Amino acid sequence: MKKVLKFMPSIVFLIFIYGMAILFFVLPKDEYSSSEKRYLKQFPEFNSDTFFSGDFGEEFETYLSDHTPYRTFWVGLNSYYNLALGNPLSNGIYHCDNGYLVNDPPEYDRLYTNIDVIAQFAQKTDVPVTMLLAPSTGYIVSDVLPNKEIVYHDDERFEDINKTLTDSGVTFVDIRKEFKDAYASGTQVYYKTDHHWTTHGAYLAYCELADSLDFTALTKDNYNISAYSDFYGTAYSSSGFWMTEPDSIEVWESKNIAQDSITVEITEGSNTDSFDSMFFEERLKEDDKYPVFLDGNHSYTTITNKALKEQGNDKKLLILKDSFAHALTPFLADHYSEIVMVDMRYYKQSITQLMNNKDFDHVLFLYSIDNLGTDTDLAWISMN
Repeated sequence: MKKVLKFMPSIVFLIFIYGMAILFFVLPKDEYSSSEKRYLKQFPEFNSDTFFSGDFGEEFETYLSDHTPYRTFWVGLNSYYNLALGNPLSNGIYHCDNGYLVNDPPEYDRLYTNIDVIAQFAQKTDVPVTMLLAPSTGYIVSDVLPNKEIVYHDDERFEDINKTLTDSGVTFVDIRKEFKDAYASGTQVYYKTDHHWTTHGAYLAYCELADSLDFTALTKDNYNISAYSDFYGTAYSSSGFWMTEPDSIEVWESKNIAQDSITVEITEGSNTDSFDSMFFEERLKEDDKYPVFLDGNHSYTTITNKALKEQGNDKKLLILKDSFAHALTPFLADHYSEIVMVDMRYYKQSITQLMNNKDFDHVLFLYSIDNLGTDTDLAWISMN
């Protein structure tokens, strides 16, 4: 009996290894991970080129990792095991108090380069340019961070950005105080499981834009607000902290916009699809619910408010943006007959030509500081 107990750890280990190997071959291979919100690696192509280049080996290693039996369980176990050992960071996401999952601050290695690009753009156009930059979640909710050594340097960066852009004629809309005050009063301006601002946060940013874009913001009672539960965002899917409670996601529909007044045209390449709403409610049935706003990321989107056009309002707005604009832009549709949204990650045509073809009244750059600090596509913007 003592001899058996002596070898028990080895026996258990071998049973585990061979058991996992059998399960790997027996269990069906999923194409998509609902928890991680991504497609899993499929079996790589095998030929002489992929074998001798090493591509097959690298891709096969990823395939094995993605299809480990009960992968979701092991990913979560690893995250919570490290958390128990005092490491709150998992795959770039901090496990914070009050249910927040917060992105680790990136290097921002492209931030000032991109700000210079925007400044040069503004100097070469006669169209008024406004910049709104969403602060990092960690900066706003700093009180829930797991330790005081985690510092988000939004204050100094915003001051530098404000000076550079103002000197170039750009109106910089700084929403730090508004967001800090709203959060301190109990308003959730960022999702707890996602890196985006909430619809209420987007509404606050919309109100702060009013002076620069020369409109009067609507009050909250001008909207029909619908809340949808069980929203798990990108921070949740990246972290492995599966026991985190979900968010609710809200859709604010303007009472001032008639049901048949809005047309949304989404263009990808040579294909354009037309829709009659800015809110794609079928997306609320999917794992990623944020694309309920304007169907998520697309290279070129046009929103037309036909009622405003008929009333003689022919104001046009160009938005150069990341995904933070999706929740905010529907608020702006009350004030512009036409809004064009361009995502430079996917749009590789001339912005100069676009501005020549359309008589825009204003250009709005709308980014989060995290995305702007790492974006490599703003170099496509040129007024030459």
